[in-house]
Amino acid sequence: MTDRVFLYDTTLRDGAQTQGVDFGVADKRAIAEALDQLGIDYVEGGWPGANPTDDAFFADVPPFKRARFAAFGMTRRAGRSAENDPGLSAVIGAGSPVVTLFGKTWDFHLREALGVELTEGVDMIAQSIGEVVRRGREAIFDAEHFFDGYKANPGFARDCLVAARDAGARWIVLCDTNGGTLPHEIERILGELASLVPGDRLGIHCHNDTENAVANSLAAVRAGARQIQGTLNGLGERCGNANLCSLIPTLRLKNEFSDAFEIGVNPEKMATLMKVSRTLDDMLNRAPNRHAAYVGESAFVTKTGIHASAVMKDPHTYEHVLPESVGNHRKVLVSDQAGRSNVMAELDRAGIAYEKSDPKLARLVEELKEREAAGYAYESANASFDLLARRTLGKVSEYFKVEHFAVNVEQRYNANGQRVTVALAVVKVDVAGERLISAAEGNGPVNALDVALRKDLGKYQKYIEGLKLIDYRVRILNGGTEAVTRVLIESEDENGDSWTTVGVSPNIIDASFQALMDSVIYKLVKSGAPV
Repeated sequence: MTDRVFLYDTTLRDGAQTQGVDFGVADKRAIAEALDQLGIDYVEGGWPGANPTDDAFFADVPPFKRARFAAFGMTRRAGRSAENDPGLSAVIGAGSPVVTLFGKTWDFHLREALGVELTEGVDMIAQSIGEVVRRGREAIFDAEHFFDGYKANPGFARDCLVAARDAGARWIVLCDTNGGTLPHEIERILGELASLVPGDRLGIHCHNDTENAVANSLAAVRAGARQIQGTLNGLGERCGNANLCSLIPTLRLKNEFSDAFEIGVNPEKMATLMKVSRTLDDMLNRAPNRHAAYVGESAFVTKTGIHASAVMKDPHTYEHVLPESVGNHRKVLVSDQAGRSNVMAELDRAGIAYEKSDPKLARLVEELKEREAAGYAYESANASFDLLARRTLGKVSEYFKVEHFAVNVEQRYNANGQRVTVALAVVKVDVAGERLISAAEGNGPVNALDVALRKDLGKYQKYIEGLKLIDYRVRILNGGTEAVTRVLIESEDENGDSWTTVGVSPNIIDASFQALMDSVIYKLVKSGAPV
């Protein structure tokens, strides 16, 4: 017999409190639809009446096929009735089938911050939840700062939970609002509340200020809670919230939980988890966390030769779950630690044919080590490795030859009398004996070079029309007058596929052009362009 654990997502509200994150209405709709398709049980849309974006979103909510949609707000204010509180009325009036209200459960906040008597605080909770129930909505009570409140005054904190329970709250959610509670405390406190609130009405909401939000959420499930609140990619104020991209696969793939509990995300949908995670990062124009559990680029990476051999023989040796179960994939890095097995594994993954007895393989290993010693980072530049391997093995053609390039940067006054900096690049290429010269301006020397290089490649132009540069990163490898610069460029094509290329040189323009060249050539190889 398995128990059901319900997943409640707060990305559209808690995630919006992340520094540097600003969701538009279209963003919120897209995220809500992705969460619904993933199999999340509850999707919280935000706080109606709090800002124009949330008001516009609630005015045109996307149709949900599975998830229950929730509006968030606070209990009535002191001195007002639940029926006549404008803020509470706006939340209930938004029309969502679920209404989640937070209320103070730490006596310190009521006395010092609000100047409210504790009995009034309990009444605010009871009457507000009662009003939601009276209006025919599913009521959820978020017990704000519950664990701090419970430690300070357990009697009052309990009274708050009882008030919400008796008023008809479907769920009572214990919030570790400042993220300072530890897993053993979560289990102990929930154990002490077992007789107060039944597990099938108890939830947990954890922040990540001690890097324990996921662990605390799992501890709460072990102690009886049957609802978990969290966000995609762990977004949230300060250090973030419990990361659903870690919680979902742990609940489904780890026997201690999968044998005892069910969740609404089935294996087929969980296999889209990495895509959902990346989609959110792309929407926010944020670089994905490479080291994120399950969905990070490095989550199933093996670098050293001995480990790589073991992984290829038995993946479970170094992988705690199958990468494909969350939409990720196994990757064996090629680097200065690379052995022959690493290189062959990466060649297999890239689909590059080779003979195991080919002496060029040994040369490729040595070439990798020499280049990484010079500053190249092929573990971060999959496309440049692909091209290096093909060139060494004699499997890539020279589509075109760059005979000359030049970049000029100048400051001048524009037609409006404003002083501006302008970069102009000129590139001369030979395409099958035809010499082509292109010039372009850009908002910097690299942008100008990129535009000029891709402006006219003759018969290959049609293969690169959808190519665009989406990220540019520079690192100085050593200081002083002989500094060496490493440039990583991430590119994307019309199919949404992305890849990374690398260039290294004492000259940042030269390093950038190397990476740009690799990006264009990789696109031609990928597109099957004829020589």
